Amino acid sequence: MAVFGMVSAVSGFIKIRYLLDKAVIDNMVFRCHYRITTAILFTCCIIVTANNLIGDPISCINDGSIPMHVINTFCWITYTFTIPGQQHRQIGTDVAGPGLGNEYGQEKRYHSYYQWVPFVLFAQGLMFYIPHWIWKNMEDNKIRMITDGLRGMVSVPDDYRRERQDRILKYIVNSLNTHNGYSFAYYICELLNFVNVIVNIFMVDKFLGGAFMSYGTDVVKFSNMDQDKRFDPMIEIFPRLTKCTFRKFGPSGSLQKHDTLCVLALNILNEKIYIFLWFWFIILATISGVAVLYSLMVIMMPTTRETIIKRSYRSGQRKEIAGLVRRLEIGDFLILHFLSQNLSTRSYYDMLQQLCSLLGASRTPSAPSTLEMNPISHPIYPPVQNFAGGKETET
Repeated sequence: MAVFGMVSAVSGFIKIRYLLDKAVIDNMVFRCHYRITTAILFTCCIIVTANNLIGDPISCINDGSIPMHVINTFCWITYTFTIPGQQHRQIGTDVAGPGLGNEYGQEKRYHSYYQWVPFVLFAQGLMFYIPHWIWKNMEDNKIRMITDGLRGMVSVPDDYRRERQDRILKYIVNSLNTHNGYSFAYYICELLNFVNVIVNIFMVDKFLGGAFMSYGTDVVKFSNMDQDKRFDPMIEIFPRLTKCTFRKFGPSGSLQKHDTLCVLALNILNEKIYIFLWFWFIILATISGVAVLYSLMVIMMPTTRETIIKRSYRSGQRKEIAGLVRRLEIGDFLILHFLSQNLSTRSYYDMLQQLCSLLGASRTPSAPSTLEMNPISHPIYPPVQNFAGGKETET
């Protein structure tokens, strides 16, 4: 029951929070990193440390000359190994288990990761939360303060709603073109999410001895192979039965070597955790890469911003929306985008309508008149008579 209590505490990362309590300052892909992925990794960390699910994480057998708790502790804190050359031999006739057999002259594959699994999972959970923590501190509750009083409200008195909308409009107009640093911080943190998931994939691959990159595809191939000819790749990476060598001095002072077989019950959980993480990291890396490309389009292409605004302001003319977008820099657009996620549809629609009338129309000057286009001609004075020469001259 204690395990379920800890897991329920972790579920706070993915619970649905009321908009009245917390402003939305990111997108769904961003939340997949710091809410869902962090909760998954912390939950996995709790599961692998819960001994009541699988019993002892390691149990070794020997000839009885060494106390059981001594050999178990030694093999847990050092390492165990398997023999890759004995991996695909017939179990029960040739070998006692996959990767077990005569080790002389054979290459050994050492397994020392299992005691570090919960620490690595916990560190990964923190890594996926860090970009959100950075952005949350740099955002400094800006959107929450701007939308205070309207956030999450569906039905409010018209006078109160208009007063709050006017306050937000006044802030947007007075602070126009001053939010580029705000948007730069957001897009950097979004890029950091993508970099973080790629780094985690390579980090886990290094942690598991280079076997994580192809782990998921190998498992998929295994499920499609013939039952009599297939070998489980999960057992190769996460063996359930391994060997361990313990050395001690005998009664006469000679060095004695003891080979033991160790059952790694923890690997039953590890193999399932890491196959799930393989697929999740691939999905997360894909949607994060798409989100970064989408953000690049928003930054570099004003027409993309026009399309986004048009979706919320369907009755608006394309010309006035284009005029509004030209007045807004990328930071101002990001503020408007976050407002659309925190305000009701009616409030946001009314604000866009007023912004288009304030900014969209004012940016385009009226066509100059003919007088403005042509230079003003000099006045023509009457000819002045030159009394000295008797000739008329024009001035």
